[in-house]
Order: sequence, then structure tokens, then C-alpha cells
Amino acid sequence: MRSPENVIEIRRLFDRELREQARPDGPGVRVERVGPVVRQTGGPDDWNGVVWSDPGLDAAGADAAIAAQIEHCTALGLPDFEWKLYDHDSPADLGERLRAAGFVAEEPETLLVAPAEALAGPAELPGGVSLRPVTDAAGAELMAWAHERAFSTDGRRLLHQVVKRLEEAPEEFVAVMAVDGDGEPVCSGRMELYPGTGFAGLWGGGTVTDWRGKGVYRALVAYRARIAAERGYRYLQVDATDMSAPILRRLGFLELGTTTPYVYRPAR
Repeated sequence: MRSPENVIEIRRLFDRELREQARPDGPGVRVERVGPVVRQTGGPDDWNGVVWSDPGLDAAGADAAIAAQIEHCTALGLPDFEWKLYDHDSPADLGERLRAAGFVAEEPETLLVAPAEALAGPAELPGGVSLRPVTDAAGAELMAWAHERAFSTDGRRLLHQVVKRLEEAPEEFVAVMAVDGDGEPVCSGRMELYPGTGFAGLWGGGTVTDWRGKGVYRALVAYRARIAAERGYRYLQVDATDMSAPILRRLGFLELGTTTPYVYRPAR
């Protein structure tokens, strides 16, 4: 799993199955290949953006593709539109071209992958903490609250997405919380299952400050890994922040590269 050959092989598989052949990540959204890019668009609370660009994209083609995506998202009236750039994408200066066109680079994340079965063992939780699956709107509200407490961000978009996934595609989505003895959520995470691929994606995983470093995050990884392995998914994939990447590396995740969200927000 850790050889350079494996890194290249798994990254090629990831690019093909989850990017070039991307599927909608929920009902009501559309994935389409338009010239040299694959993009997803939906409503204002959905994730909208470019997930893949042709490896043969050159400078002139990149500028034309960027302009076309800006025109597309502006015409739809989307509040923001993301170009998800990976460090192995072409051309080498694609990030600079995105910035020149008005996209803003957010913090880069590390693309990590690990065998689901290897991480599916038991994980010890601190005393008084238990795991609770999220299966309805009430659970989704608690999950959004946990997200707000962990990341100090507005959880309304997450709430909308979780409720929508639970109602319309529960077989492709897993959500879980860790709660303390009083029933308050201290950590939450979700998993997207990608049918027809070997991958399941881990998202979220934020832990409130007082509970960090006590194994709660690792327990949520193991919980989701067990479900992924039971359903036949070979790999777990994570776009990891600087906070979670060291934990995931210690668990055995392999780094495939970095990814940077470039976000375009049309002027109002």
C-alpha cells in the first residue's frame, strides 16, 4: 500500500472513478462532462463545482474552460462555485489562472486513502461517550450543532444536505455522532458511498475542543470503515485538514497528493 507504484495506481483509480466518472452526490443535482471538464450543479445549498479536468488541458484550453464555468454558474445564479484543483492537474499553473479569473483559493487539504477493511476494527471510546447513528431530521440537527461547535462555522448548509441525503438516498449515505453522558454531541462525521466504485468518502469528523485527543475521532473512522467494508468498498478516501491528517496517517492512510478548493462567488 505504501510503495510509489501504489500511490500512482490508486491515484489513477481515484481520478477515473471519483472524478472523471463522477456521479451526482445527491438527488436533484446534475453531473455532466462539458468539453475538458466534469462539473456538478444543483441548487444553492448543494455542492456546485468542477470535479475533474482533462490531463491534456493546456493554457489556452484552461482559460476557455474557466471562462465557460464562470458563465455557467453566473447564469444559474449560484451563490458560489468551486473548482476542486488537485496538485497533479494540468496545466501546472492552473491555480494561478483560476485566481486571475476571480477564484479565491481556500486552505489546501491532503488527499488520503486507506483500505477500509484494515481500519474496521474496534475503537475504544472515553467513558460516558457513545456512538449514535443519524437517521432523521432531529439527529441531523444535532449533527449540524456538533459541526458548528467543532468548526465554529454555520451548520445550516450541512443540515440541509444531511436531511436531503437521509430522505432521498439513505442507501448511499452514513452519518454518525458521538454523544456524551448528557446526550450532547461532541463529534460527528458522515460517509458518502459511491456505488460502482471501490471508494467510500469520509467527510466531517469534527470534534469539539474539550474532547479532542481522547480517541473519539478515531472511533468514528472505525465505525464508518466497518460499514464500508461490510458493503464491499475497498478504500476510504478523505480530504483531510491539517488537524485530521496526522491522526489519519497514524491510522495507516496513504497520502496521494493535495487538493485546493478554488471558490468563485459571483458579484451581486
